[in-house]
Amino acid sequence: MDKVVVSIGGSVLVPGDDDAAYIRRLADMLREVASEAQVAVVVGGGREARRYVDMGRALGGSVRELDELGIGITRVNARLLTVALGDIANTEIPVKADDCARMSESGRIAVMGGTEPGHTTDAVSAMIAERMGADRIVNASNVDAVYSADPRADPDAVRYERMTIAQLKDVVYQDHDAGKSSVFDPLGVSIAMRERIDILMVNGRDLEELRNAILGRPIKGTFVDSHA
Repeated sequence: MDKVVVSIGGSVLVPGDDDAAYIRRLADMLREVASEAQVAVVVGGGREARRYVDMGRALGGSVRELDELGIGITRVNARLLTVALGDIANTEIPVKADDCARMSESGRIAVMGGTEPGHTTDAVSAMIAERMGADRIVNASNVDAVYSADPRADPDAVRYERMTIAQLKDVVYQDHDAGKSSVFDPLGVSIAMRERIDILMVNGRDLEELRNAILGRPIKGTFVDSHA
């Protein structure tokens, strides 16, 4: 049975677009694939986290305080997904990668949000994958693949169907700031590179695509090869 960590962006889970119906379908799909793979899920904060971070910044919050605000929202989003998953999910939201990895061993779908200031949920997903000995990380975002630039702002952005993890490292941002988002966190890329864990980048609202990525089937998004 393959071991898979799924990183779901908050902008995918709760963008304000028929969210409850999407989360219900997502939960149904995760229950199905859990019979074929050991699955852990990390949920991001998305727009709501950025809203709180922006308010905290306007109020003079420190970087640590802003990170803590965002982490709180990721844990609320994680709880929302566990509500939809029901008794196949954990009843308490773990706050450490080790705990999430251990919970996934029971045949349940382990779900968590962020851990501590300075670590994005992408980085957390890589930490869990390292502890699980995962075969791959599936990054479910609101973009369908990795591009050389933001395709919404740059019509000439190059779309990658396949790339090495070293190439991905060249694409991602090289710094961290509370509320900032990028194609994948640099720390997460470094962990995946060291542990030789493949990363699959897909559109998280395309549930068939997300299912294929979790099960290791061909995808329309970007396959990031950690072994090349």
